[in-house]
Amino acid sequence: MFDDFKLVEDRPVYIQVKDYMKWLITKGALQVGERLPSTRELGLLLGVSRNSIIAAYEALEEEGLTYVIQGKGSFIAASVPTSNTVSPWQLDWKSRMNEQACLAVELDRMKHGIRATKGTISFTSIAPDETLFDLDNVKRAFLDRMAVEGNILLNYGYAKGYKPLIDYLLKYMERKGVDLQGKDMLITSGFTEGLDIVLSAIRKKKHGSVLCENPTHQTAIKNFKIHGFDITGIPMEHDGIDLGKLEQALLERPYDCAYLIPSYHNPTGIVTSAEKRLTLMQLLSRYRVPVIEDGFNEELRYSGSHVAPLAALAGQGNSVIYLGSFSKVLFPGIRVGWVLADRELIDVLESVKRARSIHTSTLDQSLLYQYLYNGNFEKYLKKARAEYKRKYEWTKECCEKYIPFQRLSGSGGLHLFVEFTPELDTRELLEACSRQGVIFTPGDMFYTNGKGWHTMRIGFSRVSEEDIENGIRIIGETAVNMIAKGRERK
Repeated sequence: MFDDFKLVEDRPVYIQVKDYMKWLITKGALQVGERLPSTRELGLLLGVSRNSIIAAYEALEEEGLTYVIQGKGSFIAASVPTSNTVSPWQLDWKSRMNEQACLAVELDRMKHGIRATKGTISFTSIAPDETLFDLDNVKRAFLDRMAVEGNILLNYGYAKGYKPLIDYLLKYMERKGVDLQGKDMLITSGFTEGLDIVLSAIRKKKHGSVLCENPTHQTAIKNFKIHGFDITGIPMEHDGIDLGKLEQALLERPYDCAYLIPSYHNPTGIVTSAEKRLTLMQLLSRYRVPVIEDGFNEELRYSGSHVAPLAALAGQGNSVIYLGSFSKVLFPGIRVGWVLADRELIDVLESVKRARSIHTSTLDQSLLYQYLYNGNFEKYLKKARAEYKRKYEWTKECCEKYIPFQRLSGSGGLHLFVEFTPELDTRELLEACSRQGVIFTPGDMFYTNGKGWHTMRIGFSRVSEEDIENGIRIIGETAVNMIAKGRERK
C-alpha cells in the first residue's frame, strides 16, 4: 500500500495526499476503525513533507472521514461510505433512451465524422482563429467588472439575462435598423439554445412544418428533426433563396415558421440581396409565416455596404424572431447569444429558459458586456476582418486555381462552398483526401432532402495560408483524378 501515489504539478501537495487517502478509504483498502500511519511515517512513504501530511489529515477530519484519539493517532470513521456498501449491478441504458435521444445520437455528425489527427490540414472548422483573440482586453474587462460587482456575478442571475448586456444589445440591434417598439430580448447560452427554446415553445400545426433554405445550417436541421418538424428546403440562387419555388411551396401547405440565414449563409456563404430580402418578407407576410432569422456572421463583411437584417424590414411588425451571437466573430468559449422578438413571446421564452437552465452564466454575460462597453469590439473586429479577408481571398484564389468546381459561392464570412458536377461524390473525395492528410466538410449534411453529395464546405479561418494552398491543391488534384476515372468507366 501507498506505493502507487504520484504527485502532479500545479496542485497543492496536501490536497493530492488528502484525495489519495480518500480514494484508499472509499475503495476499502483502509477499513473502518483502522489506524492511519503517523504523519512522519506517511511523509516518508509518500515522499512529501510532514507538514503536507498534517494538513491532509486535518482536511480528512473536517470532511468526517477520520477522527483523532489524543495520544493514539488518526482513525478511519465508521460513517465512511465504501465501494462495498452496495452490490454493483449493470443497467442497459441504451434500451432506456427515448426516441428523441436516439435521434440526437444518430444526427451527431461530430461522433460519426472523420477526426483530424496531428498534422492534418482541416477545413472543417468555421470557428474564429484563437490566435487573434484579444486576451489582454478580455482580462482587463474581467477585472473591471469583478471590481464593480464581483459578489453579485458569482451568485444566481436572472433567466431573462444580465440587464446591462441586454440594454447594450438592444441598442446594437437598433443600430442595425431594427424597430424596437413592442420587442424585448432574452439572453441564451449561444445560438443553439436560443433556437431550441424557440422551437420548444412554438405550437405546431397538424404535423408541424418549417421552411428553410436548402442547403442550410446542420445544427438547425438537427433541432427541427428532434422537435418533430417536417422540413421543406427551398433551393438557393446566387443572391439568396429561390422566390419562385418558395411561393410554390407556400401554396402547397401551411407552415409554422421559416428559418432563414440571409447573411453569409451557412453553408453556401451567400448574402441575400437587399431586393430579394424585401420581396421575401412581403411574400412570407402575405402567407402569414413567421420568420426565425439567424444573424450568422453579419459582422464579417469584407466589401460592399451593410444589408439590413430581415428583422429591420419587419418594421413595427412582430413576425421576426432574431437569433444573434458573437460566437463566430468574438469568443465561442463565452456561451452567450440572444433572442430578439415580440415582448409577449420573450416573456414566455423567459419562463421556458428558467425551467430548463435557470439562467445563462452571469459571469460570461458580464465579461462580454464589459468588453463591449470598453470599446474593444470595434478594434478587434477591424483586425479580424483584415485577417479573415486575406484568408478568404487567398482561399478563393486557390479554389479557382486547383479545384474543378461547377460553382463556387461565398461572399464573406469564414467559409466557401464548392459544388462539383453531380457524378463526383464528396464523401468518397473526403476519404481519398483524408489518406493524404486533408479533410473538409462534405455538403450532404446541410441538405434537407438527402442530396448535395457533390458539394463541400471549406472553412479557412483556422488554417495557415501555406496549408490553405497545399490542402486545396490536394483536394483539387484528387477530384480531377476521380472525375477522370469516373469518365473512363463510362
